[in-house]
Amino acid sequence: MRFGYFLNQNNWGLRKPFYEVIDEGREIAQYCDQNGWESIWTTEHHFGHEGLEVCPNPVLMSTDLAAHTEQIRIGQAANIITFRHPIQMAEDLAMLDHMSAGRLEVGVGRGVYPRETVNMNPAADVRDPAVNRALFEETLEVIRRCWTDEFFSFKGEFFEFPYPGVTFNHAMSPPVSNNTDPETGHITALSVIPKPFQSPHPPLWQVIDSAPSIEFAARNGLQGMFWIPPTDAMVSRFELYSETASQAQGQDVPMGEGVTLVRDMFVTETMAQAEELAGQAFLRYMEWVCHFRGLSNHRYPGEELPETPGKLDLLSYQWLHPRNMLFGTADYVAEKIHEMKEKLNLQSLLVWSNFPGLDHRTVMDSVHRFTEEVMPQFSEETN
Repeated sequence: MRFGYFLNQNNWGLRKPFYEVIDEGREIAQYCDQNGWESIWTTEHHFGHEGLEVCPNPVLMSTDLAAHTEQIRIGQAANIITFRHPIQMAEDLAMLDHMSAGRLEVGVGRGVYPRETVNMNPAADVRDPAVNRALFEETLEVIRRCWTDEFFSFKGEFFEFPYPGVTFNHAMSPPVSNNTDPETGHITALSVIPKPFQSPHPPLWQVIDSAPSIEFAARNGLQGMFWIPPTDAMVSRFELYSETASQAQGQDVPMGEGVTLVRDMFVTETMAQAEELAGQAFLRYMEWVCHFRGLSNHRYPGEELPETPGKLDLLSYQWLHPRNMLFGTADYVAEKIHEMKEKLNLQSLLVWSNFPGLDHRTVMDSVHRFTEEVMPQFSEETN
């Protein structure tokens, strides 16, 4: 069993100077690095004046974490590649792969909040999902070609490389057939430097939930990262990824292979302490998320939610806890992980506990408890 930490950095009410947010993330990463965790993951969000989800650049944050750790793998969940120039994204990630000596995991996403997507890149506007998805797929293809092709060219709906009609005449760079038209002298292909440290490139992940996203990831060699639905509701999602990946690869891909699951975690001495210490902070974040997503993703298979005046009226600690929360004693949390292993053949689990407004020392105490009291119960299964 592989364990990773999902570092969703928050600064509720913008109470702390930002360097403290960075320092706290760095402390979590260093502790995990020294205590048997496989990976740590940063996020990308923008315009968060509320203090929720305040890391705008996961590559920069990952670079800092790489510099302050030695062995833990470092990923982004996710780089919102629809916001970035694909060549620059490929260059930045390839450099980070070298800086971390090949510890990089690359997560990619399309964006979720309209105020982010349309302002970072109008073509990425999530309110037009067809265009947003097409931009994502094209951006990903360019990034991959930058990493794997010695010289590449590309012409799509959104990007054309090289830009047509450009010449480059320099005595130190004589034209060659790989990159220059001998008749016109126009550049015909580009070579992006550096190539990644890992060959052919770092492991790629996509944050997924819907059937189209699951199928796209499985068909295109992307590992899948899931989050909210209860374990029983995850079964069909894991099965769809397994079936699609098996077809794409022409070989059996067992359920649970190539995917990971994110769960909200808080380990305390008693069950009551988990709610007392972290319940309100977690509900604050769930209210934020479910304002956009609603509660449908939290349903058990076949469950019909009752009609209520407000769409979040059902949202409470007691309603959420049995569905997808790893909150409580170490034995309770371990029992829920064993259930996920049994039903999903779960091989990789990411947890997070730095919920908005929660004191950092309280967060660290929970991380320590998970490390010292939960992880040893899976020590024979940890890679």
